[in-house]
Formats: sequence, C-alpha cells, structure tokens
Amino acid sequence: MNKLRTSVLALVGFMLIHAGATLPAQDLDKIFFRPQTTIGGYGELHYNSSKPENGRNSATLDFHRFVLFFSHAWSEEFAFKSELEIEHNLIAGGKSSGEVELEQAYVDYHPNSYWGIQAGVLLPSVGIINEFHEPPLFFGVERPDYHKVIIPTTWFGNGAAIYGNIVQLDYRVVVMEGLDGTGFSAKEGIRGGRLKGYKADATHPVINLSLSKRNWLGMNLGGSVTMTQASDTLNGTSAVNQTLVSEFHLQFTQSNFHATAEMGQIQYDRPDLVGGVSAARGIYVDLGYDLAPLLGLSGAVIPWVRYSDINTAAKTDGTIPNLDQQHRYALWRVGLQVKPLPDVVYKLDFGKKMPETGADVSQLNLGVGYMF
Repeated sequence: MNKLRTSVLALVGFMLIHAGATLPAQDLDKIFFRPQTTIGGYGELHYNSSKPENGRNSATLDFHRFVLFFSHAWSEEFAFKSELEIEHNLIAGGKSSGEVELEQAYVDYHPNSYWGIQAGVLLPSVGIINEFHEPPLFFGVERPDYHKVIIPTTWFGNGAAIYGNIVQLDYRVVVMEGLDGTGFSAKEGIRGGRLKGYKADATHPVINLSLSKRNWLGMNLGGSVTMTQASDTLNGTSAVNQTLVSEFHLQFTQSNFHATAEMGQIQYDRPDLVGGVSAARGIYVDLGYDLAPLLGLSGAVIPWVRYSDINTAAKTDGTIPNLDQQHRYALWRVGLQVKPLPDVVYKLDFGKKMPETGADVSQLNLGVGYMF
C-alpha cells in the first residue's frame, strides 16, 4: 500500500510539473510530505576538582546528564517535540540521588514563518543557554555560573507560547506555571523556586517576552523580560513577591574568533521575603579563537577565557549589614575546547572563584560531551 501511495503521488507531481502547473513550492512539499519520527539526544561526563585557599582538595567524577530527544512530525504544520533527562546517573531514594526530568514535551503548530503555537512542557526564551544547552554549544565543562544563579538554567515548566519572525526579528511570548517564592534565596536567586511541571501553581503565571536578531554583522543579539508574582507561604503567611528578570545577550563569530557576553538582573518587590535582597545582578564575557585552521587540523581547537562578576545580593534593604559583600564574587576561567566533529567535544578548564569576603577557590574541570 505504501509503495502504491508513493507511486501515485510521484505520478501526480510529474503530471503537474509537466503540465505547466504553477503550484507554490510549499504546496508541492505538502503533497510529498511523509510523517516521520526522530530520535536524538546529548550527554556529558564531568570531572570536577575544587580546592579552597588553605583548604583540602575535593574531586568528583559524574556522568552529569543523559538526555534523549523524541519528536514526531504529523505534517508540515503539526509536530511533537520532547526531551527526557536523567541527571547524575543513578535514581534512588534519598537526597543524594539523581533525577529524572521531562524538560520538554509540547505540540507545535507552525503554519508559516510569521507565527506558531507551542503548548506543553516548555523552556522560556531567557539567555543563550536555557533553550540550547547541549555541551558542544558552550565553552566550559560546567555551564557558566551566570546560568545557575541569575538565569536558573535549565528553567522549564507547563505552559504555552506564541513565536515567529516579523521584519527579520525573532519573537516569542511564553505564559507558563508560576514560581514558588519560598524557594528564593540570597545565595541562588530564583533557582529554588522552579516547579518543574509537577502539579505546578498557575495562580500567578510567569510571562516571558523575548526578541532576537540573528546573523546581523556576524552577531546574534537578543534580550528578554520575564515577570511573575511569586507565591510565598513562608511562616504560614500568604504573600506575593513581584519578580522581574531582565537580560541581554550577544554572540559574535567572525572567521575563527568567538565572543559571548551576557548580562542580567533579578528584581524583587519584597526583599523581606528573600533574606533582605531586592536585586541580583550578573555578567560574563567569553573570548575564544579557533586554532585548527592555523594548525592544519580538521574540526575545532579553541582556547578561551572567561570573566564573570556575580552578586546575588547586589541591592538590599539594609537589614543585614554587608549582605551585598557576602554574595559577590568574581571568577576567571581559561579553557580548551576540542571538537573533532561538530557534535562531539572534549573540554578542559581551570579557574579561580574570588569572593569579596572569604577564601579564593581554585577549580579544575575535565569533560566530554556529545549531541546527535
């Protein structure tokens, strides 16, 4: 039956073309479209060594992530996409076990380039890495500190989105589950407030608005604003904390030179619900250069350097003395990224975390990652 159907479609297409028919290309694509299911994924193994100044060294070896992508296209307009992740290799009872997470699972309707609709488990468009977080796509064994305490990558939840491209600008509007304000902290920002799609509170949804411009003078530019009224029931009270996350990011690639810069901040309307913090801020810059062409090698060999400045208590209500100094640190990191294939990467980096108060911490990381 499938062979007969294919033969009939081919014959119809042949007759239309040779009869001088002027069907638009998209209509011809629909005639020949066949539903298909795709499997992909990514993973990464990490070695992490850390030594505080005048302290003892500690080291761990961890298969940090194993992720499978499943997608199915029913037609050119309708598709399903999903991402199932196992973190830290072992799922067992107790605090130290790994996790299983359904980070994406949504139906996508995309009739043209101007607009589309997604509904299910989504990733909001916030920063460079939250949506595109496969290991070959960013420098460093671990994701940048900025993408842990300013943008809580990976941030996902139940919701819906409208997206598209108008006047050469990509836009996306996401409405998704809210945040649990009791999980906010002076040390890790809103990271602990993510509900991860589990019976999530939708009383005060998160609204994420983003714009980006791609391939403009070798640059990808973008920014987003994300807002919500985070529910807080700490100490038996019922309150909402108006929370705003704003960020701007830039990627530049010219010949063999690579540069990335991101800056963002979190603002809280109720600092008394976040340990006295009213704003968190962060910035980092990556610079790298691909030596492979100079060395006559295939693939990519990229030494790189990163500078980060993070303060998760950049602005406070003054109730706790020196709170801003306690949560500010700078971080220098140098590394090497070797990609024998575009989707396989070997990573090495060394850095020093320098708190404004407290001892410096030296860090050495090794890793291997893949995507397919």
